[in-house]
Amino acid sequence: MSDSPQELCSGLPMGGRVAVSRVHQLWFRYCDRELTRKVMLPELESAEWNAWVGTTGERLARKQIWSNGGKVLYLNYRPTGGGEIDIVARDGDTLVFTEVKTRTSERYGRPADAVDRKKQQLIIRGANAWLRELNLPEVQFRFDVIEVLLFEGQPPDIRVIEAAFTSPQTGLGM
Repeated sequence: MSDSPQELCSGLPMGGRVAVSRVHQLWFRYCDRELTRKVMLPELESAEWNAWVGTTGERLARKQIWSNGGKVLYLNYRPTGGGEIDIVARDGDTLVFTEVKTRTSERYGRPADAVDRKKQQLIIRGANAWLRELNLPEVQFRFDVIEVLLFEGQPPDIRVIEAAFTSPQTGLGM
């Protein structure tokens, strides 16, 4: 369910994908209750725990994007020249490079606080590689952060921070 960068040329859904996107939106709004179901945190070893928290947060972030009418294009984009993007999505005509941060406590601050300048540079480098593959420097894009908070016995708290940070330049050559 991912498009290559070349398939994004118009920034609009291709062919029959409009109906599929609408089906996803309706499904996550009315049928899939994971976004509203109470969280049950498992008892796992440290490494397994971190993997579970990360994959759960990214899954919930994807569902949040879909339920808001967006389209997930690619997951965990890691270009050869460095950089990383958790989710590449489309919101209307805008390409969205998304970082997902998941926490089970706010003891160390909000999850978005972990997206420091160094992390932003990695995301920007990944976005630059994606845009180079797309070969469309004039496409509209933004950088979002999705915070996912998982507290035992409560529904997940998902906060989408649109345009959480900006690139010092726009288009290719960031």
